[in-house]
Formats: sequence, C-alpha cells, structure tokens
Amino acid sequence: MTDYELKNIDPEDIEDLLVKVETSFDIKFVGDELVHITTFGQLCDHIANKMKLDNSDDCTSQQAFYKLRDAISSTLQIDNKTISTDFQLADLLPRQSRRSKTKKLESHLGFNLNILRPPHWVTGTLGILLLASLVGLFFNWQIGLLGFVFSITGLWLANKVGNELDLQTVGQVAEKMTRENYLKSRRNPKTFNKKEIEKVLTDWFSNDLDLDKSKLTRDAKFV
Repeated sequence: MTDYELKNIDPEDIEDLLVKVETSFDIKFVGDELVHITTFGQLCDHIANKMKLDNSDDCTSQQAFYKLRDAISSTLQIDNKTISTDFQLADLLPRQSRRSKTKKLESHLGFNLNILRPPHWVTGTLGILLLASLVGLFFNWQIGLLGFVFSITGLWLANKVGNELDLQTVGQVAEKMTRENYLKSRRNPKTFNKKEIEKVLTDWFSNDLDLDKSKLTRDAKFV
C-alpha cells in the first residue's frame, strides 16, 4: 500500500519518536541528514547502516526477556524457572508495592522501564483544565495563570506517583525493552542484529503512533 498516509502523522510526533530511537540505538541524527528520507523503508535502512557495530544474528527480544527474568529473580526473590512470558505483571507487581518493586527492577537493569502511569481520568481531567486555563488567560489572566500552574503541577505529580499498568505480561515488558533500550537489552551491547531493525521500528511506529502495522510497509511515505 504505497500511498499509506504516514505523511498525515504530526511531524512533531515523529520527531519525538526519533529522539527515542536515537537513545535506544545509541545513534545521533545530525543536521539535515534525514532530509532525503521519504519512506519508512529508507528510514529503516538508514538507521541500520548508521549503527557501526558488529552484526550478530541473535534475538534481542529473547535476550531482553532473560535479562528481565534475571532482574525479577534477583530483586523480587522469585524462582526464575516460574517466570514465563505469560507471567502477569499484576501478580508480579501488586498495587501496594508496585512503585518500589518497579524501581528495584529498573535499578538492576540500569534503565527505566516506564511501565507505570496515572489513571486516565486524572490525566484527562487535568488536560481539560490545562486547555481551559489557556483559554481563560484571554479573559482573566490571573485565574487563567493559576489554572495553568495547577494543571501543569498536577500532571507532573500524577506522572510521578502514577501506579497503573498499561502492559499485562512480562513478555510485553521484554518487547518494550527491545524497542526503547535495544542495545542495553542485548547480552553484548557492542553488537546488533541488522535483520531485526526494521521489525523493531515497525513495532515502535505502530505502537507509539497508533498505525496499522500491516499497512506500515517499506513504501509508506513520510512526505
């Protein structure tokens, strides 16, 4: 489907995702080096070619699972033989100790998992208040400013103490690790599997930009 409307995605959303890509793959896009990229396939090839590491045909998501399983076993004192990809996060991270246990896992892994969020009704309510406050600035700047500060502070605090899970299983966390911390999830972070890059990026674009994965082909156009 060569005319799939990837080009209708907000460019700022794509830019935000590319910043995450840089972190995950330990690369840096400089200047206008992406100006010639017009399709998703070209972007995948460019990123794969930019990673100046030894190629190794091993599975990163499998290694991510093993790393996560070892972290769970070490920090939460659970027999790693009982931990499968289907293991439920809600059982692993009960609500009353969810944040502290998640921090232990992150400390052992060496990076943030970003698996906790505030309730949607909280962020929704504060988001509406933020928009209303911006409008209110034109009518009563003092009340508008007060609402703006309150909503921004509330959103910041909600994200700091949020305790809800978007993911359900250990396997889903391992897949998230593969996307967002690709090299750190590998046994040897000085290697990468070139064949995986397009799949990882397809999963990432589909997940973050809410795109139909089956239509996110190499010919999907940015412009």
